[in-house]
Amino acid sequence: MSNMKFKAEVKELLSMVINSIYSNREIFLRELIANAADAIDKRRFMALTQPELAVDGEIRLTADPTAHTLSISDNGIGMNQDDMVQNLGTIAHSGSKEFLKKLAQAKDNPNAAPELIGQFGVGFYSAFMAASKVVVLSKKAGETQAWKWESAGVDNFTITEAEKPDYGSTVTLYLKEDFYEYEEYWQISSLVRKYSDFIAYPIKMQHTVTTGEGDKKKEEIHDDTLNSMKAIWLRSESEVSEEEYKSFYQHLSSDYDEPLKRILFNAEGASEFRALLFIAKHLPFQYQFGVRTKKNLNLYIKRVFITDECPDLLPDYMTGFLSGVVDSSDLPLNISRETLQNNPQVKRIAKAITNRVLKELAAMLEKDREKYLQFYGEFSRLIKEGTYSDWENREKLQNLLLFQSMKSEPDKLISLKEYSDAMKPTQKAIYFITGDSREAVEHSPQLELLRKQDMDVLFLLDPVDEIVIGQIGKYADKEIVSVAKGDLKMDEPIQKEMEEKTEKAAKTNKNLLEFLKKELEANVKDVRFSARLTESTCCLVSDSGDPSANMQRLMKAMKQGMPEVKRILELNPDSPLIEAMSKKFEAAPEDPLLADYAKMLYDQALLCEGSELPDPAAFAQRTAKLMTERLQG
Repeated sequence: MSNMKFKAEVKELLSMVINSIYSNREIFLRELIANAADAIDKRRFMALTQPELAVDGEIRLTADPTAHTLSISDNGIGMNQDDMVQNLGTIAHSGSKEFLKKLAQAKDNPNAAPELIGQFGVGFYSAFMAASKVVVLSKKAGETQAWKWESAGVDNFTITEAEKPDYGSTVTLYLKEDFYEYEEYWQISSLVRKYSDFIAYPIKMQHTVTTGEGDKKKEEIHDDTLNSMKAIWLRSESEVSEEEYKSFYQHLSSDYDEPLKRILFNAEGASEFRALLFIAKHLPFQYQFGVRTKKNLNLYIKRVFITDECPDLLPDYMTGFLSGVVDSSDLPLNISRETLQNNPQVKRIAKAITNRVLKELAAMLEKDREKYLQFYGEFSRLIKEGTYSDWENREKLQNLLLFQSMKSEPDKLISLKEYSDAMKPTQKAIYFITGDSREAVEHSPQLELLRKQDMDVLFLLDPVDEIVIGQIGKYADKEIVSVAKGDLKMDEPIQKEMEEKTEKAAKTNKNLLEFLKKELEANVKDVRFSARLTESTCCLVSDSGDPSANMQRLMKAMKQGMPEVKRILELNPDSPLIEAMSKKFEAAPEDPLLADYAKMLYDQALLCEGSELPDPAAFAQRTAKLMTERLQG
């Protein structure tokens, strides 16, 4: 007999489960039936290479109102002692700490906890919601010794040798008093039809039926199959209710909400398969911590479950929002999980699925904007990831991107196509500006000329947007250009006027420019005049080949060690302040206040774009000094 303690995270989990009351009380039965079905799947897969293990899968439910127990039995792969320690004593998940933290935060929200339990693959522990004690009797396929695992869900569990004639597992729950209703046949059968009707194996339960009256009254034992066992993905949509689809989706994804969209299709030709796919409404919780699941699509071959982990079947960026079943008619039944990798047939299936999903998203964007906005609000980061990880579908993915813009309402997003369609015929490029928020960019001095010319500018407010746009480069044969770059190109007549204006200003104020370059050489790489400014005095821009200030901040936040790159200070040739500085410089070039004015210009440019000042105290001192000088003068 082995007496072992639970791992710390399991003890914490069990404490939360046992001491909480969830609105979704029946979660435990659904999770345990799903585990039983998974165990049978694994044994059937093993039987492909070990025919002696072949078996007709079956799940049996047994209730004992006298002992107040409910048992869930299967003839699946079973467990040995090591399996019990690993599977029933540890949360084998890299995100378990974050899971427990989130579960603790959700203690006042009864609807949140079951969702988290499902998402982190710890459904077995939900048994302790209903049971004061849980006993697992199991014998692993191919082995001779059976084992019994037992725990009250507090600190420890015991594992002892046991007797069991057949392979598989029986989980027995010693029900708490307020869960006695789950001893009743009608309650159990109702829940099986609701949540597990699609399970591919018969879920059986005996119950007593009384017939006749008086002397003719007799009792009969009926052995009923509670589920239909119809492969839901092989049935036409008219034969399946929305509730059945919802239950199936929840079983696959461990999501306790309904899916945003369902996709059912047959593929014929070079690759024949049937797929039932679901697009989720919400980003899985674990994705917030960088923990990604690979178990999104269940692969079947002629209705035989092969694996729920086939990375080649789905692009990585789709794993956060897509789940479902793929049933192939072409792949051989004896294929191993290892040989699935780099299999040409699997790659053809993956290509067809990817194309269909992207087509459905494009149709959603065009025909059901509200639903697409709901999707994009949750999964925009994954779509953006696809633009630079899925090169083959880059153009399709870039059409799914949405952004705010200068001419759109704050809560309205537009696509690159919508921006392009609204461009003036003479407009040379698609313009964008980056920043942390709309408020930070919409009053930027860099937008002044474009606003005056009634041109729109995309607002890239997500830190990864600039990387994404940089990967795209062009859209509809138009360059995508940052307004924060120094080589901003405009329509030819405007461009010519800009160049003439700045050349004239540079000649007129040649001495002032040389002075400013010298005074600010520690801060900027150049000082020059620009016609992009129509109201503001100055702004900072990046040189054409340099990373933007936003990119430098992003790399610094990611601890990438990018060196600071100096930018260019651009001046408005029509600014009264620049005109006054030029006159003062010509009249008194040795005036020490001019150095303060130069530094104030640089600080002003930083403030206008929402950047932090390198030395706020020095800025305050210069401001006070200049104010005093002005008031006393």
